Amino acid sequence: MNAKISPPNIGQWYIRLDKGESFLVTGYDDRTRSIEIQSFDGDLDEIDADMWAGLPVAPTEPPEDWTGPVDDVVVDDLGYSETAMKASDWEAPLQPLQVSGEDWESTAEDGENSLQVQATPDADLSVDCAVARDQVRNTAATTGKLP
Repeated sequence: MNAKISPPNIGQWYIRLDKGESFLVTGYDDRTRSIEIQSFDGDLDEIDADMWAGLPVAPTEPPEDWTGPVDDVVVDDLGYSETAMKASDWEAPLQPLQVSGEDWESTAEDGENSLQVQATPDADLSVDCAVARDQVRNTAATTGKLP
């Protein structure tokens, strides 16, 4: 039953719990005790107060696109942040892309783009391969020093 919701609030969306249909209450006539409703697809209907009291309805949130049953909605009133593009927006030239150098890139003032290699002592290098290890041992044995 619907005793808690009577009388309906004009401008409130309700859902019929038995059918799952949403509708907007658009008016109430005290003289005839009828409630004017509009479904989301725009269909208009009237429900008398006695029938309203027996309907399984509950208040609900408006649909995401609540403009379906409403006429004469101004786009600016919807609160959307997007705006329509004008022809002049398409005619404007593209702005060049400003590419800034990365922190790791060299900014040599003399114009040279030389690769800087950090020197590593030969003794600090490790040999992972058995063949390479043997070559290092042979070179050390013949020359008397490590390569």
